[in-house]
Amino acid sequence: MTRRSCAIYATGIVCAHLLILGIALLVAQVFQTMIQERIKKEITLAENSRVLEGWINPPPPVYMQYFFFNVTNSDEFLAGKEKPKVTQIGPYTYREYRPRENVTFLENGTKIFATNPKSFVFLRNMSSGDPAVDRVITVNIPFIAVMNELNSYSFFLRSAVSMWMGSMGIEVFMNRTVHEVLWGFKDPLLSKLHAMRPEVDEHFGLMYNKNGTHEGEFVFHTGEKNYMDYGKIDTWNGISQMNWWSSNQSNMINGTDGSVFHTFLSRKELLYIFAADLCRSIHLAYVADKEVKGIPAFRFAPPSDVLAPPDENPSNAGFCVPAGDCLGKGVLKVSVCRQGAPIVVSFPHFYQADKRYINAIDGMNPNEEEHETYLDINPTTGVPIRALKTSHKTTKECSGTIFPIMYVNETATIDDESAAQMRMLLLIVTVMSNFPVIIVGLGVILLVVLIFLVCRNRQRKNEVKRIDFTEAFHSFATTKDETAYTQVSNQAEDSPENRTNQPLRNGSYIAMSPVEAQKC
Repeated sequence: MTRRSCAIYATGIVCAHLLILGIALLVAQVFQTMIQERIKKEITLAENSRVLEGWINPPPPVYMQYFFFNVTNSDEFLAGKEKPKVTQIGPYTYREYRPRENVTFLENGTKIFATNPKSFVFLRNMSSGDPAVDRVITVNIPFIAVMNELNSYSFFLRSAVSMWMGSMGIEVFMNRTVHEVLWGFKDPLLSKLHAMRPEVDEHFGLMYNKNGTHEGEFVFHTGEKNYMDYGKIDTWNGISQMNWWSSNQSNMINGTDGSVFHTFLSRKELLYIFAADLCRSIHLAYVADKEVKGIPAFRFAPPSDVLAPPDENPSNAGFCVPAGDCLGKGVLKVSVCRQGAPIVVSFPHFYQADKRYINAIDGMNPNEEEHETYLDINPTTGVPIRALKTSHKTTKECSGTIFPIMYVNETATIDDESAAQMRMLLLIVTVMSNFPVIIVGLGVILLVVLIFLVCRNRQRKNEVKRIDFTEAFHSFATTKDETAYTQVSNQAEDSPENRTNQPLRNGSYIAMSPVEAQKC
């Protein structure tokens, strides 16, 4: 057997084995299952793991951008001449640090306890002004809170209290610095109430006492038992269900805190997040495929039914407190968990809210690009790689108008180093998961090479046969026509043989005869 034949047979054998093995692995999904199980096992909050380290000290920087609404016609509004007009000022940007503390494993590593204190550092270079200098005219929330508490009392008492507050210069609107409204100030009305009721704090601020403090004590599932439970909240402040809302479903603590999700996300599922600042859980639905720093991601965002009224989404009836006392679409009262403060939350500029809230205030310009909350999550690892969380704080003024006060953009994007590590991880996962495809591909390539070698071998054999036939034919033709000239006798003229067979001639006799005859 020639070397060429050996090469053809070897190529055919290897090709057949690769194709059979690759197709078998594809059908059995061996590598895909193996990789998925490995990732599910590795991406848990196991002790001394890299995942745990990143969970305790998240590397991506988190920025809080605060925007305020400055009321420009407070006198005209109070006189009943105009509807309120506001202008947006900001952003005032703070870097948020949120390391987890008091991390403790529970129940054989299946659960983990942690607190999440947050601290804020002002970033002047990313802000539009100085919060300690810039002033804003906004609704006097302590004033509104007191008036709301007096709703159950007689008209005369409320009028008397209102006149008393007016004599002290306490009005519906207040003029304060951005820093005071955000981080707190000593309010004259609350100071009066504190003197009578010491349990009343005399300070007020939208973020008062929230710099350096945490939102509660959490117990999370590590994902050790079931990867689908990875990062889910088991209890918050020792409870597994709240008691503020008017239905058991609304009081449920569902999902994670938004920092992690289970691996291998599906576009069809809903993701649940417990938002402590909203005092409730919300769900997010798939929106579109995205890419962040070369990393594939699914974008999830709250659908419009999250803050829909009960007639559009019956499951939201439990968020009406007391039962049946509901606001319109796109707004949620959270005063039940804010110590009576008349705070209403929505998306910025009343995005996805009822038109009547938007039209009641001059200066509202809701749009999806700027005011949508979303999470871009890598579906393989379940890690958020970009996030924009927006929250709009408003208050319900005594005349029934919902006034915008402030909204915040909480943004985070994966850092370059972490992005490079994730790209490498995803490349390895992709190669390993597609290993059977690679085997089939090599088999197909060898099949093409085999076909080429077989065809080439046949072509060479045909060429050799044609060459042999041509040479044989040429040899035959040459043999038939070729002649040789040979001297046949130099004997003496008187030789007996010559005299007998040939006539005598002068000189030598030259004869011409065929070559074959001469050979014989």
